Amino acid sequence: MGKKLYVGNMNYDTTEDSLRSMFSNYGEVVSVNVVADKYTGRSRGFAFVEMDTDDSAKAAIESANGQELDGRALKVAEAREQKPRHERYDH
Repeated sequence: MGKKLYVGNMNYDTTEDSLRSMFSNYGEVVSVNVVADKYTGRSRGFAFVEMDTDDSAKAAIESANGQELDGRALKVAEAREQKPRHERYDH
């Protein structure tokens, strides 16, 4: 099973294709999801990249973290699982 990576500090013009191209240097890319604002459709400056193996995910984190893409130094880390909505808000 592969690992999902968080990619932050992205240029708003960075595309799924450019991320897929960059991360394919470290192994097979299963999926790429650039997170967009639901109202404007504009990138929110981060994405999730899923790699096919744990080894390729580790290589991507070690090599791509801090690497520049489209003029921005990327932050790459293992993605954390999102908490269910009812646990995110303590009212």
